[in-house]
Amino acid sequence: MPVDPGQLRLIALIERHGSLTATAHVLGLTPAAVTGQLLRAERDWKAPLVIRGPRGAVLTEAGALLAAHGQVVEEETDKAAAGLSALLGHLSRRLRIGTFQAAALHLLPPALTALRHRHPDADVTVVDVVSGRGEDEVIAGRLDVAVIATWGTPFTPPPQVSVHPLLVDPMVVVLPDDHPLVSGRSPGAALRLEQLRDESWVAIRAGHPARDQFDRVATAAGFRPQVRFQTESYDVAQALVGTGVGVALVSRLALTGVPGTVHRALVQQGPHRRLHAVVPADTTLTPLVDVFLGLLRDVAEDIITTWNEAPLGSARSRP
Repeated sequence: MPVDPGQLRLIALIERHGSLTATAHVLGLTPAAVTGQLLRAERDWKAPLVIRGPRGAVLTEAGALLAAHGQVVEEETDKAAAGLSALLGHLSRRLRIGTFQAAALHLLPPALTALRHRHPDADVTVVDVVSGRGEDEVIAGRLDVAVIATWGTPFTPPPQVSVHPLLVDPMVVVLPDDHPLVSGRSPGAALRLEQLRDESWVAIRAGHPARDQFDRVATAAGFRPQVRFQTESYDVAQALVGTGVGVALVSRLALTGVPGTVHRALVQQGPHRRLHAVVPADTTLTPLVDVFLGLLRDVAEDIITTWNEAPLGSARSRP
């Protein structure tokens, strides 16, 4: 026969409290409702389970047998309630963040500092995650927030996640400080990409979205770049430019001001990357996600304001 764990628990409670009225109080029901449930249980089990009298309720031998199993149900119910309460308490304080280097250096620190002041008991972890994997890590439940970058390609998120734009990060040209295109020119003078057609380039490694974008804009400018050095790091690219071996396109957020280098904007709207925060579609159980999103937006707005107030090439624009 189908077994109803609720009936087993009911009988165990009647044994523990000794009356239907006391059991009804524990369950938040009326005595009539408990009586109705008991009658259904006796019909289902095809045996009398409780002897009701003026001094309370006493279990029959069949009732006592079922009550022993009902006690297990009651204990497991209590464990489940306690476990869920602990889990929800942990989730309310948990924030697992994944991001790439430039965002970890410039976006996260102010946001994390503000979060620590608002929620000092927050359980925060941060891991390095390449942008191409951030979305998958959120979908898999291993991250609560992933800060990712996209390079000019449309980004359509799956229904399991929600994507929040943070800022547009323009690519700028980094050159040796003795380069002919910067010697004797105004620090604020922008360059056209075609002016660099004959340069040796330090580029992001082939196959990366940033490299795909670079190849596209170079083709649009009418040349095929002479890539002499490849790397996965904008920091490495700038260090190499500082030796005088070539020029590079680097995101403005990733500028480090390596000695021996200068940076210039590109004329008009040049190549860029967009930074997004990817979070689960439902953040009900992890409220710090929404708090942190708001802080990330504030930091991104501050960065944009600083960029607008400090044009590229000015002293204030240098890292």
